[in-house]
Amino acid sequence: MKDMKKPPHIAILPSPGMGHLIPLAEFAKRLVLHHNLSVTFISLSADSSSKAQKAILDALSNNNNITSIPLPPIHLDDVPSDAKIETRISLTVERSLPALRTLLGSLNTTSPLSALVVDLFGTDAFGVARELGVPSFIFYPTTSTMLSFFLHLPELDNSSTCEFRHLSEPVKLPGCIPFHGKDLLDPVQDRKNDAYKWLLHHCQRYKEAEGILVNSFVDLEPGPIKALLLKEKEEKWPMIYPVGPLIQTTSSRDGGSNNCLNWLDQQPPGSVLFVSFGSGGTLSQEQLEELALGLEMSGHRFLWVARSPNQKESGATFFSVESSREPFDFLPEGFLSRTQGQGLVVASWAPQIEVLKHGSTGGFLSHCGWNSTLESITHGVPLIAWPLYAEQKMNALMLADDLGVALRPSAREETGLVRREEIARVIKVLFSTQSLQGRRVRDRMQELKDAAGRALGVQGSSYQALSEVVGQWKKNKAAATDASI
Repeated sequence: MKDMKKPPHIAILPSPGMGHLIPLAEFAKRLVLHHNLSVTFISLSADSSSKAQKAILDALSNNNNITSIPLPPIHLDDVPSDAKIETRISLTVERSLPALRTLLGSLNTTSPLSALVVDLFGTDAFGVARELGVPSFIFYPTTSTMLSFFLHLPELDNSSTCEFRHLSEPVKLPGCIPFHGKDLLDPVQDRKNDAYKWLLHHCQRYKEAEGILVNSFVDLEPGPIKALLLKEKEEKWPMIYPVGPLIQTTSSRDGGSNNCLNWLDQQPPGSVLFVSFGSGGTLSQEQLEELALGLEMSGHRFLWVARSPNQKESGATFFSVESSREPFDFLPEGFLSRTQGQGLVVASWAPQIEVLKHGSTGGFLSHCGWNSTLESITHGVPLIAWPLYAEQKMNALMLADDLGVALRPSAREETGLVRREEIARVIKVLFSTQSLQGRRVRDRMQELKDAAGRALGVQGSSYQALSEVVGQWKKNKAAATDASI
């Protein structure tokens, strides 16, 4: 007889990229600490693993009941150099399936699995789980609004032949604000590209999941979540569980922490604008210069995580969190000396969680990646929305136009460049005690901060939703145990 006292055993498979790894790592920790589960956390290697990724996986291994196992490296040498992120991620998952099959088979023999949880690009692992009789779930690391779009994409693909940016009408999803085609996420902007084909492939498989856990919460996205729950009943979609906000509680490494935090300690409360474009965001040289001069022109204190610019336009360097060259070399001449008493510029990385927690931080100029957005909401820091890639335009529109927790600078329509004068203007509005718009954004963010705390409390909506899933997994374990007797 197998040991009934052992907790249910869950396998978690994040696809490559820090934006996927971080929330799933936090999810794993929450399952162990709050719901008494046992987790095997399976990591996939891209072409190279970053120091930041290694730090997160090492930290996971320090938790009791979490075992971190890397799959053997796979290579993408035959993939064209201009292949987009979604293609590279999907091929990494696909080529790792034989190793995953072997590992899950071994795990299932020694400690039967109650579920396999993958992220938004991991649906090709469903077949492996099915072979082993293990239920599959998706942990969706971004918004309920984006999940609505993913579930709607196969229908949109069938109903239109043009590029989505040429649609004559906005895309209207139940419970969500409308989105013009040009503002939809990057991989759907070119339907001939493999990235779009891969995304569509994954979206078509979402209905195979037994449930989808989304890193959001009811008070943050009441309209989209209500609509998803209705669709779940009407169209037999997978069960939807809003379980967020799941964020890091400490930054993943210590380098440079003391310098940033010591500097913040010397600033007045709520006076500093934190400027960071996440682990993958970079600007063009021209935009980098405009941002620097806009920060200077605003007259407000700032802490800026600078990275060396892209050679072309603003965008993403997805698998690397380090600047390829010294970013200070690309700043306007004399900028550092002129702003010495006003701001601090650090290269590539800062302890974001600790910065957002700090009492001197009063605003966050962000790329609107969902991890950073949830961190900002959890700590009550209002946003200046500056989207760069992936689904960030959709996030920015939701944050500014729907939720009212962000200001968004206007870009020149022909070039997309945000000029220094506009940057300075938006910063002044956010921090001004006289600005009604700035005060509304700050007050609304405080409301959502309080709501986020309630959602994760024992009686909160997100805690209860996750408890419901865990209850289902415990039943799966009991059924597997009975079958083995």
